[in-house]
Amino acid sequence: MLEAMKPLILFAPGAGAPSTSPWMQAWAERLATLGRVASLDYPYMLAGKKLPDRLPALIAAHKAALTTHKKRARQVVLAGKSMGSRVGCHLANEPDVHVDLLVCFGYPLVSPAGTRRDEVLLALATPVLFVQGDRDPLCPLDVLAEVRAKMVAPSELMVVAGGDHSLEVRGGQAARVASDLAIQARVAAFVHERLGDASA
Repeated sequence: MLEAMKPLILFAPGAGAPSTSPWMQAWAERLATLGRVASLDYPYMLAGKKLPDRLPALIAAHKAALTTHKKRARQVVLAGKSMGSRVGCHLANEPDVHVDLLVCFGYPLVSPAGTRRDEVLLALATPVLFVQGDRDPLCPLDVLAEVRAKMVAPSELMVVAGGDHSLEVRGGQAARVASDLAIQARVAAFVHERLGDASA
């Protein structure tokens, strides 16, 4: 398939680790089987700071990365880990931005302080896949179910049994590999079903 025909998968990291982290690198390689992957880092990460930028700055940086990497891509998937997935959802709601799909790895539905952050999801029109560990304190599955029932956007959910916020499971290397392969297959099915032949 010609490079320009592959969907762009813009992949954003969580708050605590950059795009060069082992988790991000491993998932970038897996996502590369589905399209042309481009990763980004937010300004505070590039500056070597630990405290994330405010949301408007995060959205602006995400949007700039999309503008840079979109080029001739006909289809765009915003994928992200934790904070990166939440910022991607905000970007998808921007009036002058069009993306085709969202893939959220460990969406942080509840803040560390316990505040529900569902407004952006309720405003979405873009189809979204949530990949959530059932041990993730930042996304209780019963709360996510309530939010999904109110969403306008088509949404799908893959629950990672035994998974934490980073989708890591217990049980040793074999269990982790099997879990990652299952996640990869579910993401691939979502992308292929929603985007059709162009993502194959």
